[in-house]
Amino acid sequence: MTEPTVLTERAGHVLTITLNRPDKLNAFDFPMLRALAEAYTELARDKDLRVGVLRANGRYFTSGLDLGALLPKLPREVLSQLNPLPFELVQGLVPKGGVDPWGVTTPLCPKPVVTAVEGRCFTLGIELLLAASINVADTAATFTQYEVSRGLFPFGGGTVRWPLAVGTHNANRWTLTGDDFPAAEAHRIGLIQELTDPGEAVAKAHEIAETIARQAPLGVQTVLRNGRLAQAKGTAKALAKVRMEFARILLTKDVRRGFEAFKNREQADFQGN
Repeated sequence: MTEPTVLTERAGHVLTITLNRPDKLNAFDFPMLRALAEAYTELARDKDLRVGVLRANGRYFTSGLDLGALLPKLPREVLSQLNPLPFELVQGLVPKGGVDPWGVTTPLCPKPVVTAVEGRCFTLGIELLLAASINVADTAATFTQYEVSRGLFPFGGGTVRWPLAVGTHNANRWTLTGDDFPAAEAHRIGLIQELTDPGEAVAKAHEIAETIARQAPLGVQTVLRNGRLAQAKGTAKALAKVRMEFARILLTKDVRRGFEAFKNREQADFQGN
């Protein structure tokens, strides 16, 4: 039986999602693209899940698209316009009403995703980091955004979120040259929020995810939603929304649980209502 290209494992409120095509450098073919979208959709839809951890088996977080597997199966009209290739690949692979892990064809996942990068991370891997909430890497990890050296360019995350996340000049330095850059540089420019010793990124990502899972789920999701709204629509729209969100959350049972736990110096048992 063929091993699944994406594995999922539940533990409490955390869903671990593992890229599992190590013999192909975790490069994405059609089944793997679809499986990752299904895993993110499970995280988004299941009320008992609060946080995702994205990791990979093998020496590569991902090497990007498996063009050897994908190109023979693509229609002629897509092959004649290679630049929109990734968008065309993702479109149609996302379950109806589901989540596109890159946030190109649908909004980003409404729940936090913490990534753990060990080994090499290319192109689509960087885009997954840009669509995630918090990124962890070990000091031996390396990164490459090389599309321009293939005659292409990075799609949604690489051209839009990349400059917003790390600054235009930092994004240009690594995108326009296609050079490799180390984890220390990824951390310096803000792509990575936490560096660990080699082999410890997954454990650290789980530690962060477990901490987030103990917080009030509605509050966590509102933080993500309003931050994204500010980026997309500007601060005025986001601030107007904040007032409505605050009024809504103030009436929830979790607010009472939070205040009671604070008074008693305990950890609140948040229920998401």
